[in-house]
Amino acid sequence: MTYTWHPSRDYLENSNVARLMREFGVATVDELRARSVADIGAFWDAVVKDLGIEFSAPYDSVVDLSAGNADPRWFRGGTLNVVDACLNRWVAQSPETTAVIHENEVGDVRHLSYAQLGEQVARARAGLRAQGIGKGDAVAIFLPMTPEAVISTYAVASIGAMIVPLFSGFAATAIASRLQDASAKAVITADGTLRRKKVSAMLPQLTEALTQCPTVESVIVVENLGSGEPLPARIGEASVLSWDGLLENTPDPLVEPTAADDVLLLAYTSGTTGKPKGAVHTHAGFLLKVASEVAYGFDLSAGKTFCWITDMGWIMGPLSILGTHANGGTLLLFEGSPDVPDTDRLWSLVERHQVAMLGLSPTLIRTLRASDRGLPTADLSSVHTLGSTGEPWDPESYEWLARDVFDARVPIINFSGGTEVGGSFLSPYPAESIKSCSLGGPALGMDVDVVDDDAAPLRGSVGELICRQPWPSMTRGVWRDDARYREAYWSTFPGLWRHGDYALVDEEGSWFILGRSDDVMNVAGKRVAPAEIESVLSADPDVVECAVVGIPNPTKGEAVWAFWVGRADEHGDDEAVSARLRQAVASEVGKPFAPERVIRVEQLPKTRSAKILRRAVRAAVLGTDPGDLSGAENPEAVGEIRTTVSALA
Repeated sequence: MTYTWHPSRDYLENSNVARLMREFGVATVDELRARSVADIGAFWDAVVKDLGIEFSAPYDSVVDLSAGNADPRWFRGGTLNVVDACLNRWVAQSPETTAVIHENEVGDVRHLSYAQLGEQVARARAGLRAQGIGKGDAVAIFLPMTPEAVISTYAVASIGAMIVPLFSGFAATAIASRLQDASAKAVITADGTLRRKKVSAMLPQLTEALTQCPTVESVIVVENLGSGEPLPARIGEASVLSWDGLLENTPDPLVEPTAADDVLLLAYTSGTTGKPKGAVHTHAGFLLKVASEVAYGFDLSAGKTFCWITDMGWIMGPLSILGTHANGGTLLLFEGSPDVPDTDRLWSLVERHQVAMLGLSPTLIRTLRASDRGLPTADLSSVHTLGSTGEPWDPESYEWLARDVFDARVPIINFSGGTEVGGSFLSPYPAESIKSCSLGGPALGMDVDVVDDDAAPLRGSVGELICRQPWPSMTRGVWRDDARYREAYWSTFPGLWRHGDYALVDEEGSWFILGRSDDVMNVAGKRVAPAEIESVLSADPDVVECAVVGIPNPTKGEAVWAFWVGRADEHGDDEAVSARLRQAVASEVGKPFAPERVIRVEQLPKTRSAKILRRAVRAAVLGTDPGDLSGAENPEAVGEIRTTVSALA
């Protein structure tokens, strides 16, 4: 029987989304969804008031669509800086409340109250201004998940400069391409970080990148490793200042006034070809969306602790910072790998810091479930909600987490959106029943649909995910490439945002993302998403994780190839397991979709946030360019798969 989570009376009566439902006079989340898109201006105006977000100068109108859906203007006439809404508000109201907790892989812990965070931001703000950095300049933040990442985020925003988050595992080429596109004036970085008990040096990668980045004038270095080695005075043409030197400045109380639609951050996404795309997010738009996600979806309240296992360079980094602090919460940053020294680390982290909202990936849960340590023994009673994004779930892992680990006590808020979205398109809410692996339904204020090739709504079959109306955090374009923006999102269906995902709404109204449009396979004229087959493979006890890709086939158009990773300590009859997996797919999905090849590999290429890179797996089979692997945790897996496939040819 399919697992379904049902909300208790506490969630139905006391959750933040229940409060909003009462404000709109509706009885169900689905009614609230309908109200939220019937009049998007009225809905987002109500969110501003419900969350107590104050504009320095009030807006004249919530949304202006006179230029069309692709070019909305939100909160026209209003002024707001995220630092006032997320930090200074709580410095005034509850200065001693803990704003940030940081724990690194070796177990060192730091705490910052809102007052302490505010002071350090004011010092960093003064230091940045002393470096000649001001409104409209781009400042890259190339840091691991440390308190300095939070301080830097607020310091850059508070002078009206643009934040450019960079993944802490990027190599020089990936760093350079983003700095060049943004014309970055400064970079805040660290000498390195510790992950899986190994030093990951960051400053050498930046040093190499800066040989190609003449716009960078200043580099600020956090001495995170504590090596004691002196910093260079310059890196190329850029001056170098230590983080401690930046904070020696007298606190600067002045927060730069910013218009609601001034640019807050440039969030870069990796493409399979070409240069990365810079999504453009604004102070008011991004803030409203992420604040509402954390409040209504993840049900965080003031003083409660939010932790998402992520990186500053992905959209979940800024979302975690601003969303948590907009709601007066405590942000827990974990720097390192959550399964070091063993798979109990994540659960002990939750117990030690009394985490209320824990965000994690399906791949991480599959790793923990496959370990030989059994169910966690830590006290997880503080957890009120679980969050997940980035990849589809398989039922076995989802239900192990929901039912076995958490005894069906808390909801899994499995949401889907993206960097360009600035949050979620689809999300369940804790005041509604949630089916296993489901994304619930449209996120509040998001007029999304699943359509066929003629843009007609589809139910019960796979189609394109689109959005019929704009939302506050919708990217304002692709940075310095308007044609690419319009081609990527607006050219398929006139007036409708096409996201590039295939999705399904089932007969009961639950929503599922089945993968990127370019991941979906066409087998003898029949479309099938990788996730549908992967969920069958993942159910096998010998499979830790898997990936399915489509490979050109002269008869079928595409044939299914499946790759699986077994348990590290078990190497039995791999051919028998592969045969069993092929039969399982034939039985449960259909004979036409039975994989042509089923191959065991030692590892699959993944991002540091544990998303499997299917396009890289496909490229390994075809011997083609795998595209941008700068965000991969283990790019060597591509070569290993290529070697394995060649040996079997």
